[in-house]
Amino acid sequence: MYNETIVQWQSAYSVGIKLIDEQHIELIKLTNKLFANCLMDQEQSKKAFLNTIHEVVDYVGYHFGTEEKIMERINYPEMVKHKSEHIDFIRVVLSKVEDYTAGKVRTPLAFVYFLRDWVLNHIAYSDKRMGGYLLALKRSGALLNFAPNEKKDQNLLIT
Repeated sequence: MYNETIVQWQSAYSVGIKLIDEQHIELIKLTNKLFANCLMDQEQSKKAFLNTIHEVVDYVGYHFGTEEKIMERINYPEMVKHKSEHIDFIRVVLSKVEDYTAGKVRTPLAFVYFLRDWVLNHIAYSDKRMGGYLLALKRSGALLNFAPNEKKDQNLLIT
């Protein structure tokens, strides 16, 4: 029997923002779901993979939107660069999905490895910098005027 996970959440991946960490955990679950789809027979795999990839694309859009709202609210100085990474990633994902559905790529496994590597690298570099910036704001007292306007915004603060 195959191990049906390609990556597991580790506390080292935490960026220190509860809501973002929870969303990263969900992205890892979806990556593992895509990987498990690759282990099915070819016909089942293609259908399951296509269904899951749509789920991934939707969730990535939701997650990036959350990060971008946080960056805007804290006036994050690297926001433009961070947002451009999100845009570039979405372009690549949509291109890879198009290639797969058009039959240009026979196996979705390469996409799963790409997704895993991109997500982990993005967390390790870009998202951790954002989390560090937010933590520094909190330590300096600059977040005293950060008044969440919705109950769920409480999760934007440091874990």
